[in-house]
Amino acid sequence: MTILRHLRLFLLPLLGAFALTACGINSVPAAEEVAKAKWADVQAQYQRRSNLIGNLVATVKAAGKQEQDTLVKVTEARAKATSIQVSANDLSDPAKVQQFQQAQAQLSQGLGRLLASVEAYPDLKTNQNFLDLQSQLEGTENRIAVAIRDYNEAVRAYNTRIRTFPDAIGAKIIHGAKPMTPFQATTPGAEEAPKVDFGN
Repeated sequence: MTILRHLRLFLLPLLGAFALTACGINSVPAAEEVAKAKWADVQAQYQRRSNLIGNLVATVKAAGKQEQDTLVKVTEARAKATSIQVSANDLSDPAKVQQFQQAQAQLSQGLGRLLASVEAYPDLKTNQNFLDLQSQLEGTENRIAVAIRDYNEAVRAYNTRIRTFPDAIGAKIIHGAKPMTPFQATTPGAEEAPKVDFGN
């Protein structure tokens, strides 16, 4: 009886410790894979926008040679944004994620200038191809916002999981888990209200 009792006293804490650490064995990699999949969605939406920009630039170029400078800047920003790649393995490196964010923000700014310059071309504004492209770009910007929100939620869930008990035990010991970087789509000066100038 005493041997069984001693065995129980020894095995019970051991089994309890194993049960606690087992909580993170499957849940941590599952949460990491969800975050990586959401990152792939963000990249897919940015790629969709990049593909549409080529068509938009060609349509605007045909209508207005005066806007050549804006067109060149958008094309350069598109090239830079597509050249910076962040793989799922880079998501725990804030510097790489920030570099990607900055390139995409520059492209957003250039695209905004391009669309604003179109106001000077009444024929282009009524061109069906342009209207279709503009509508698709607006839809893509919405999809990007949703993809970023979903990615950030997946990162929040993953980061919470690897930092909270009991999953933190398995996350650190077994997986060597590192926090992932959320996406912060910030445009320089976005915290300031835009100035409205009607030319008066």
